Amino acid sequence: MTARAPLSTSFTASSTAQEVVRGVDLTDVRAVVTGASSGIGVETARALAAAGAQVTLAVRNTAAGDAVAASIENSTAGGRPRVMRLDLADRAAVAAFVDAWSGPLHLLVNNAGVVTGGLERTREGWELQFATNHLGHLALAVGLHRALALGARERDGARIVSVSSTAHMRSGVDFDDLHFERRGYDPQIAYARSKTANCLFAVEATRRWAGEGIVANAVNPGGVATGLQRNFTARQRQSLDEAEAAGVFTYKSVQQGAATTMVAAVAPQFAHSGGHYLDDSQEAYTVPNDADLAQHPHGVKEWALDPAIAERLWTVSTALLGI
Repeated sequence: MTARAPLSTSFTASSTAQEVVRGVDLTDVRAVVTGASSGIGVETARALAAAGAQVTLAVRNTAAGDAVAASIENSTAGGRPRVMRLDLADRAAVAAFVDAWSGPLHLLVNNAGVVTGGLERTREGWELQFATNHLGHLALAVGLHRALALGARERDGARIVSVSSTAHMRSGVDFDDLHFERRGYDPQIAYARSKTANCLFAVEATRRWAGEGIVANAVNPGGVATGLQRNFTARQRQSLDEAEAAGVFTYKSVQQGAATTMVAAVAPQFAHSGGHYLDDSQEAYTVPNDADLAQHPHGVKEWALDPAIAERLWTVSTALLGI
């Protein structure tokens, strides 16, 4: 069987989110962007609002969210985004967000993420990066599933964008020790596992929900200096510098970092096709699990797209969450 060619677009690594939405009409599209109080989330929300979408900023700090909403209202022709509180590490907060949502949802951008410098746990004892970056977003998506299905019926499809990272290439998911209860803690590996989980979520969500018109894709924003790095250890910063020196990535602006998210959110190529990993505004090529990151900086590891692993992770994760 001939391998399928990766989906491509006219955008590049230097494209910006505003360039991606230029000429796109998102009037009446209802969108949720998590982590939209800083960094890439702000630019994602700004681009969506500029195209006419009704944007909800799902944030932990609502005061910061209000400031972003005001800046978007003042800088675009779109309306003022709504601000709702969401703490992805708190199951009750996720449930409250879902309960407060009414009506259809056409686009869910799972953008929020945390990086820790050391081992931190939720009240359940879950490792914080995995709990926030993966489990919280999974609980949110499942909770909003009916709203997405309604949105899909309204507009011939709904989309989920799961923000991952090149870091996924460092590690697959360790089902024997999801929360570092047996092995020594490495924050870089923990982050990598959570980013692989973001990819696997897109694969399994598409398998489960594509029949309802809902597709999910994972994206790599590339190297962007944001508040996400504020908790980096000296070792993590050194690794980042070494990766840049090796050509694994070149730093992008925040506007460029949001571009691949916007491609997954609005490009027609991904309207009804999911389970993909996008890098530099294109679907990435798949590389073996033992591939060298320095030689394949824009690839996606097989373990991040494996349907059997994706199904297993969904089953294990929903059992943990009790959903």
